[in-house]
Amino acid sequence: MKKEFQVHKLNESGMAAAQALAAHFSVLLDQVEELCQGGDGRCLAIVRTKLEEACFFAKKSLASVPGNQAAE
Repeated sequence: MKKEFQVHKLNESGMAAAQALAAHFSVLLDQVEELCQGGDGRCLAIVRTKLEEACFFAKKSLASVPGNQAAE
């Protein structure tokens, strides 16, 4: 199977790193929402979606690091 499509199970340190990433993205979204109060709701929805996408790819990158992967 090509590496782009492989699934990696995370070990404890990998899970902790993934949770930390998610927490950072959550704080960032909170800050953006606060700064954009009363702004265009559609634009903010796009920001939310793009941050969700960025978080997904950050976690995918994290999961590709052998030190973060669970032993099979």
